[in-house]
Amino acid sequence: MSPEVVPWSAALALLLGILALLLEVFMSGFGVAGVAGIILIAWGIVLLSVDVTITFKSLVIGLIASIMAFILGMKLMSRFNFWQRLTLSKRQFNDEGYRASRDELAAYTGQVGTTLTPLRPSGAAEVGEERLDVVSEGGFIPAGAKIKVVRVEGIRIVVRALE
Repeated sequence: MSPEVVPWSAALALLLGILALLLEVFMSGFGVAGVAGIILIAWGIVLLSVDVTITFKSLVIGLIASIMAFILGMKLMSRFNFWQRLTLSKRQFNDEGYRASRDELAAYTGQVGTTLTPLRPSGAAEVGEERLDVVSEGGFIPAGAKIKVVRVEGIRIVVRALE
């Protein structure tokens, strides 16, 4: 392989590895992009190295050190209850009064109102002198249109345009 090709292939491997890691971070997946990104970055480092054996030794030492630091960090986090400070540990039960829906919203079913904002498909409407967040049953409904509440699903109020 000529010397001019190696830097370009190494740079391409590093760039593709970074893009694969970014893809894994921003897209939900099964880790395939993350593993491919790590492999591509390691391959790019190997391509840039002068001595392959020293590079592999360095990569293995770095991998082992990273795993040990992760394990040590998890043990320290559990010892000082750091993880519990970062997460929500209290459960909210319905019998204690925690509810996701409002029962009084069901009273709006069948009532007529006017849209205050365009519904694309969600927006605001006035029903019975109350401003409500609503969702259209179909597509777009312009502002100022007459609507009817078709159904209430939890806290979601579904409306339909009146002709």
